[in-house]
Amino acid sequence: MTNVIEFTPPSRINPQEARLGALLSCFAEHRRFGDDVFWLKENAEILNILESTGTGPGEAALAPYAAFYESLEKRMRFFPQYYRFFLSIALDLEDLGMTGNRAESLVAWADAQDLPQAELSDLQRLEAVRLMARRGIRSNGDVPALEDRARAFMARSDTFALPNKKAAYELTHIVFYLSEYGRKDPHLDAAAKRSLHFAGLLAFIEQNADLLSEICIAMHFAGETPPDLWTDWLQRETALFTVQDGPDVSVQDDYHEFLVCNWHQSVVGDAAFAKGFVYDRMRFDHSQWRAAPMREMSEAMFNLDDARSGDWGSMRLHMEDALSPEAMTVLSQAETSSAHFEAFFHGFARADAGTVH
Repeated sequence: MTNVIEFTPPSRINPQEARLGALLSCFAEHRRFGDDVFWLKENAEILNILESTGTGPGEAALAPYAAFYESLEKRMRFFPQYYRFFLSIALDLEDLGMTGNRAESLVAWADAQDLPQAELSDLQRLEAVRLMARRGIRSNGDVPALEDRARAFMARSDTFALPNKKAAYELTHIVFYLSEYGRKDPHLDAAAKRSLHFAGLLAFIEQNADLLSEICIAMHFAGETPPDLWTDWLQRETALFTVQDGPDVSVQDDYHEFLVCNWHQSVVGDAAFAKGFVYDRMRFDHSQWRAAPMREMSEAMFNLDDARSGDWGSMRLHMEDALSPEAMTVLSQAETSSAHFEAFFHGFARADAGTVH
């Protein structure tokens, strides 16, 4: 009689608090340093994702931020131009469980200095309004008019039928702020929801997982269901990320795409940040090759000149002749993914743009 002993290899995925502790330690202590604006950006992003998804990293995981937290007032007085970063980090640290109430005094100081009114961008001012409201302070200025301008921007769907990453990211962030990161209904109208679909189609055609993750998250916050094709692709792309560690690895990497892809996984209820992390410097890289037909598609449409049409049915054969098989596969997937595709293509074609005199 033979005894069979089943060997189960240990999982490389650590328990959640250990994983998040290692991840936060990397961003807080090993990639950049506290006087670097990129340190502020990276740490504000990871803390915001954890706070907005209700993912508690545990008290020990927040310990690397203790000295920075204690120096927040001094830093914000000297670097008021970064006040939104400081407010965001302070608010999230406290709401994630760090003992203290410095965020309240920082919000009061920002209000006394009228810092939101120093912003030229409505988007940045909208972010400041949302941050200050988390400690009960309504910033100066006409907030309803600010929101009206933001909604008018979202409602112009033609903007989002053309490649414009800046506009698309601004669209998602307006939804984040109006919805308080999914805590309330942002009450988007049909035009704004159509804009999200247009921006999502462009992101999928570009195979841009960073932008598509944000768009799908914004759609969830707006009560829209993203196409299964997009979310399934994002799940696969998230699983393909690689993590390298060591004191000399470069941090010119895809960290932001890694963060928002995992944020998306958390929002849809799937496992997030399910990698083996270490308490050291780490870099995050996405898969090396993606077939992205956007450049081929744009060149083909541009070269058609007066023969260009906004009717997808008549343009499909032109695309099949002009695009590589890999690019056409992605475009065909985009076509079947969304009922908004034909309206999106009509805007993308720019066949009715008129003549510039």
